[in-house]
Amino acid sequence: MKLIVPVGLGFLVSFVATLLPGLLNMTAAKISLREGRANARFFSFGAALILFVQAYIAVTFAKLINRSPDILLNIQEAGVCIFGILTVYFLFFAKTKKKQDDDELERLSKRRSKTGNFFLGALISALNFFAIPYYVFLGVSFSASKTFEFTNLPIFLFVLGASLGAYTVFYIYIAFFKRFEHKTDFLMRNVNYLIGTITGLIAIVTLIKMFRN
Repeated sequence: MKLIVPVGLGFLVSFVATLLPGLLNMTAAKISLREGRANARFFSFGAALILFVQAYIAVTFAKLINRSPDILLNIQEAGVCIFGILTVYFLFFAKTKKKQDDDELERLSKRRSKTGNFFLGALISALNFFAIPYYVFLGVSFSASKTFEFTNLPIFLFVLGASLGAYTVFYIYIAFFKRFEHKTDFLMRNVNYLIGTITGLIAIVTLIKMFRN
């Protein structure tokens, strides 16, 4: 059970974070439609590999933070503020730029070799600077709630689960995008509200835990 929990946690938080339509999963879907699933899988491997590295760096940093209660509290407070600001931004100010997003997807999904798609996935994933603070915050939160331990094996399993969770979402987009392509317009129009709701829930749950402690 101790081995399953960190894998499950990593998989779940990564799956949820990657599930909404974004540049990575939509590019994987476009590559699948244009060049076939094999090329899209190479793209996904590259993206998932970089996420593995990002999550490992983040959780290692969270381990260092966890050793100092004062820093830990400050990180939690900062996390609540950041997620609160993101909630307000996505719910009230962010605007969907579908035309620009479509043009960007067209440019990124032009035909490449499998190796080229692998490095493209790695590059786009590396540009996602939100990943590291996201996993730092989650690592600290899971440790505070006693659901995660900062030892070598749980850290590796958590990071592995995060990478697998992201790859699973990419594969879902690769395999089933044609079936729900007509529904993506609705998701793209409302993605900011969905993200705002998720960040709001994270902020509220963390705030409740802080008051309880």
